[in-house]
Amino acid sequence: MKRRLWHHPEFWPVAILVLLWILNAVFTPNFAHLELKDGRLYGSMVDVLNRGAQVMLLAVGMTIVIASRGIDLSVGSVMAVSGAVAAQLMVVYDQPAAIAVVAALAVCLALGFWNGMVVTVVGMQPIVATLILLVAGRGVAQLITEGQIITFEQPRFEFLGNGTLLWLPVPIWLVILVAGGVCFVMRVTAVGMYVESVGGNERAARLCGVRVGAVKLFAYTLGGACAGLAGLIYTANIKAADPINCGEYLELDAILAVVLGGTSLAGGRARVLGSLAGALIMQTITTTMLMHDVRPEKTLVVKAVATVLVCLIYTPAFRRVLTALGRRLAPPGRKEIASA
Repeated sequence: MKRRLWHHPEFWPVAILVLLWILNAVFTPNFAHLELKDGRLYGSMVDVLNRGAQVMLLAVGMTIVIASRGIDLSVGSVMAVSGAVAAQLMVVYDQPAAIAVVAALAVCLALGFWNGMVVTVVGMQPIVATLILLVAGRGVAQLITEGQIITFEQPRFEFLGNGTLLWLPVPIWLVILVAGGVCFVMRVTAVGMYVESVGGNERAARLCGVRVGAVKLFAYTLGGACAGLAGLIYTANIKAADPINCGEYLELDAILAVVLGGTSLAGGRARVLGSLAGALIMQTITTTMLMHDVRPEKTLVVKAVATVLVCLIYTPAFRRVLTALGRRLAPPGRKEIASA
């Protein structure tokens, strides 16, 4: 039983996240302190969830893309486009927040669909296809805002980034909603089987009648939608559309979160829960360093070292050592069970 638990890909990221929170509760002052004030829950653990919401949303979409044996480097730029479209509609064209949100998400869906079309129809390598949108998307966002930061005062729109629902920040609920929906689709419907079959063996999936192109289009379109929602949260949180800084380098954080969560870059299996844990691991490390007054440049080094250590856990050599250690520590009467 223990051996099965140790070998489950989603066990380690969740276990490491829990360990980090336990260590912080012991060694970081006020990390575990929670306070309910004005109908909202405050505390460092809530901040970790709230500030990590954007990367978690990106990681959910990136998990599906990588599971289909793809990659998406454009999600940060798509975030910038999303915020730029919403702000432009509200400020320049005086449109209500609902229309701005729907329009921004529609544009991001189209951008994700574009990535899928370039990969499936044109046949371009995913890393090249999405690299194009990485560069072009940032430029489009700056063209929409004319290179300026557009500020606004729109309480209904700001609710996405700063609002509270049932004592928790709205971004946390959005992550739960999106991640829960994607998990349902991937584990209950046939779509999940199609995505993982394409990522595991595209040729075999095609011979079995799976519409490989449609599956990849779905994966990239979902990635665009998640990036668009993350961009709206970022824009609503700062009450401004910043086409230069919005989503900058977050595509790398999203990919790293997916890898930390146990999803292989070779495709074939989607670990959504693990990806969420991976995103929270990085955010927890960042929050811990800030609470201990560590300089930002040192924080990046610590995150890099922690990432290497976590990735080492997934190696076959580590698993062999762990299995051997478990057999040594097992009581004599249970050694046969442990090796079974």
